[in-house]
Amino acid sequence: MSDSPKLGPDTLLSQDDLFQFTCHGGLECFTNCCRDVTIFLTPYDVLRMKRGLGISSGELLDRYALVSQTHAIPLVLLKMNEEDDKRCHLVTKEGCSIYEDRPWACRMYPLDLGDDGGYKLAVEEARCKGLGQGEPLRVRRYLEKQGTKPFVEAEQEYARLTSDPRLGQLDVENPQVFKMIFMATYNLDAFRKFVFESSFLERFQLEPGRVEAVRASDEELLRLGYDWLAFGLFGQMNFQIYEQAAQAVEAKGTTTGGTVLGGGGNGAGGGRGNGSGSGSAPGTN
Repeated sequence: MSDSPKLGPDTLLSQDDLFQFTCHGGLECFTNCCRDVTIFLTPYDVLRMKRGLGISSGELLDRYALVSQTHAIPLVLLKMNEEDDKRCHLVTKEGCSIYEDRPWACRMYPLDLGDDGGYKLAVEEARCKGLGQGEPLRVRRYLEKQGTKPFVEAEQEYARLTSDPRLGQLDVENPQVFKMIFMATYNLDAFRKFVFESSFLERFQLEPGRVEAVRASDEELLRLGYDWLAFGLFGQMNFQIYEQAAQAVEAKGTTTGGTVLGGGGNGAGGGRGNGSGSGSAPGTN
């Protein structure tokens, strides 16, 4: 054990602070951190996890996630295996089966975000035998090695939508609105079908090259989802509407205080239960 001072959950760390941590199969606590834990999944987490598993977003959400709602924002949690001591379904005796595509929270471990900025430990040494062992690393370097950068950047993009104060003013009693928000953020394979198999591209004019970028990249598809929601919920003009479609929206009116989500029309909606979705999408029939 190192002679460096012990750190506890109340110790606030900056990116330049040093700490020690190692994790390997020789530790008696190996994979215990993957049991009976609450892990909130971000949209980018789901994107990476379904890619790592080689399954659709709908299948991943059905098999490995629990979904609830806080106002308009989906809350998606990683499901634990109730029949195996509440362990994560994706953990084996050798460790995480999707290690390269594991969620952000798992990459951060044993660190967590501090309440007032910075970082703190998510666990005590008594539970995690890897704390205080291994090469001393600055927090910044540890996070780099864990590959957190794209997760942080993706979360910042999502936060621009979820932290918008206008979100709290919207009327989201219409369940169709939540379906569409869920589809455009978490159920990306349903959203892809919505974009390319409904009249979406006949109504929304995307920048040159963006259609093919969205077709080829889940990350670009997710960004399109954020832009579409910002337009539909807040009227933020992230792309142009073709004139005929704009006239139809104006004639129809809004349904949630600035949103064009949640009306009639049939499309590839964002329902749960299968990879393609089953809801109705306003104005895209």
